[in-house]
Amino acid sequence: MEIELKNNAPGLLEETKIEEGFHILKFSNESNEVQRVIRDIDSSYIQFHFCIKGAATFNFNNGSYAINLDEENSLLLYNPQRDLPMNLELQKDSWLITILVSIKKFHSLFSREADYIPFLSTENKGKKYYSDGSISPSMAVVLNQLMNFSLHPSIKLLYFKGKVYELISLYFNRPEDADVEQCPFLVDEENVLKIKKAKEIIINRMAEPPTLQELANEIGLPLTKLKDGFKQIYGEPVYTFLFDYKMEVARQLLATGNLNVNEVGLKVGYSTASHFIAAFRKKFGTTPKKYVMSLHS
Repeated sequence: MEIELKNNAPGLLEETKIEEGFHILKFSNESNEVQRVIRDIDSSYIQFHFCIKGAATFNFNNGSYAINLDEENSLLLYNPQRDLPMNLELQKDSWLITILVSIKKFHSLFSREADYIPFLSTENKGKKYYSDGSISPSMAVVLNQLMNFSLHPSIKLLYFKGKVYELISLYFNRPEDADVEQCPFLVDEENVLKIKKAKEIIINRMAEPPTLQELANEIGLPLTKLKDGFKQIYGEPVYTFLFDYKMEVARQLLATGNLNVNEVGLKVGYSTASHFIAAFRKKFGTTPKKYVMSLHS
């Protein structure tokens, strides 16, 4: 993979190979001039770009079109049909972090069975994928930790690996962005929509949720596909997801102070206070009453 630095500003690019098929590139332009980087990236790689400060421009097709990436924004690029080499112009006083992940490695992050399933469904094979969005506060923390760290060189690779995994996890866990709440290359779009519908159903009926079989019937998927697909997309089984959701709703309701413990328990589907208290303690390690008292203290 070729790297060409125009103007050759010192410290502009630091590249680290996390493991096979997994690279992190850190760009830091502290000069007073626009800096340019050219790097070959073949079609088997997914590109994640995060602009921490300043701005950057990605040029394509010999400059025939460009994508601007501003501060606190991200860009995901993938095109299995053709290579997408990086032709980057980094503005002065700008920081950018790029994660390059091979499609094979990427799928292994989402499924233990990645080696045994088609990487792209028939419907999605050959499709380009593009997504832009804002950098969440939790992502910004990790990105700044990657840019600024003071650790012994012997543990740098381990530190980077942990932070990059954390960053990708946060990227695909943004509830405000429904289009990226799943591994976008593993499952067909129709089933994704059905499983998203299943999530909406259990959230809307959290006080009296349907059984798994009733839920599968309602969305029109076999039970096994519902269970496997839901875990693949949301990272946990249906009722584990629902439990976590209910507890978070309960925590927020308690924090408002408008409802007592019994009322909050009923809102999230617990007919007896003792069952609600036990569930809340299991999730948060404290009782609802103590949690409310801690807010006032």
